[in-house]
Amino acid sequence: MSCTYRIRQGIQTAVELIYPPRCTGCGDLTESDFGLCGKCWRETPFISGTVCESCGMPLPGAKDGYRVECDDCLKSPRPWRDGRAALIYQGKARSLVLALKHGDRPELARPAARWMFQAGRELFCQNMLVAPVPLHWTRLLKRRYNQSALLAQQLARESGMDWCPDLLVRTERTPVLDGKTAAERAQVMSGSVSVNQRWAERLQKRKVLLVDDVMTSGSTLSACASACVSSGANHIFVLVLARVAKDA
Repeated sequence: MSCTYRIRQGIQTAVELIYPPRCTGCGDLTESDFGLCGKCWRETPFISGTVCESCGMPLPGAKDGYRVECDDCLKSPRPWRDGRAALIYQGKARSLVLALKHGDRPELARPAARWMFQAGRELFCQNMLVAPVPLHWTRLLKRRYNQSALLAQQLARESGMDWCPDLLVRTERTPVLDGKTAAERAQVMSGSVSVNQRWAERLQKRKVLLVDDVMTSGSTLSACASACVSSGANHIFVLVLARVAKDA
């Protein structure tokens, strides 16, 4: 064992004694940093099993070798190829998302990206470009960080993929979408996102993975996907931390 290794281990032990690992959900002591305690893990609705291949919504039954989609995606096809989500947006998952988004807890992006990495493994491919859903500059100024960009950055580190934090730009400050129908959301978001011309060449004929914190109707991701396709991207995929279920 090298002297350098022993020094690093000693420093790590000292840090853990001063700042012991705590649960990202409730703050209780845990065995490792950026993890969940047993109680919070059980209360966090991770998505598993059969899912809609377009939006990541969990579905009943088992895979039968054919493409599986939920009723909403069959009714209104998405402008992207495949999509996945790590969590159902309810209970402990909702609390974690809100803490990341509005609670000034950017450190939550690290464990969240690990969950997203596991949920989205089937989407990853060579030469894929990871890009976050953008915030309008006025909201970014108020919030101080874009939670989707933090997730995209950590996900790129976890997967080794290339990423571009400002590939997309919000050209309009859209109103809050809470309480609006899917049709109203789509109308509000139409034309509100464009590709940053600084990186337009980087986008050409590439597969793009769009990253966001929550998918409700998918209107925001649709606007982003359409902007990418119209600017020369190849296939679009989406990966979100949490998916809003109809009964959530």
